[in-house]
Amino acid sequence: MRPVAPQRKGPPANKDITTAQVQLIDADGNHLGEVPTSRALEMAEEAGLDLVAISPNAKPPVCKILDLGKYKYQAQKKAADARKKQKVIDVKEIKLRPNIDTHDYDVKMRSVEKFLSDGDKVKVTMRFRGREMAHQELGLQLLHKVRDQMEDIAKVEAAPKTEGRQMVMVIAPVK
Repeated sequence: MRPVAPQRKGPPANKDITTAQVQLIDADGNHLGEVPTSRALEMAEEAGLDLVAISPNAKPPVCKILDLGKYKYQAQKKAADARKKQKVIDVKEIKLRPNIDTHDYDVKMRSVEKFLSDGDKVKVTMRFRGREMAHQELGLQLLHKVRDQMEDIAKVEAAPKTEGRQMVMVIAPVK
């Protein structure tokens, strides 16, 4: 069994570039046009830097003379910064019953407002038990009341629909 060469991370550099010609950009950012790969490697070595394929899938590949370690470090920092800036949207759930008391309803609505202000989506679940199944219109009216009360800060992403013994509606914050 032959040993498998380890997979390299990052763009092809120096001896990994196998094409005959490359589009070359020097260390100062000047575009030098199409250059034989051997000449580009010599120029990189003279400058004490690496020849890195910035766009390896282009015809011919676009290569730049730069410090590979510094390039990888900057790419890593850029990726970490992008991860840090992205917001993960959670879906919070509020469970209601058709015959909920007004104070309990108000407390739940304050929670919904807090979740929406934090940028999270809210799944409003109306649960029916026993004979409540015969009066699903009461639950639908309550979900419409929630929708109307939150219309200035939220939009309905999924209209109320019945799933077995519960009715579900999803609201999302207005950007």
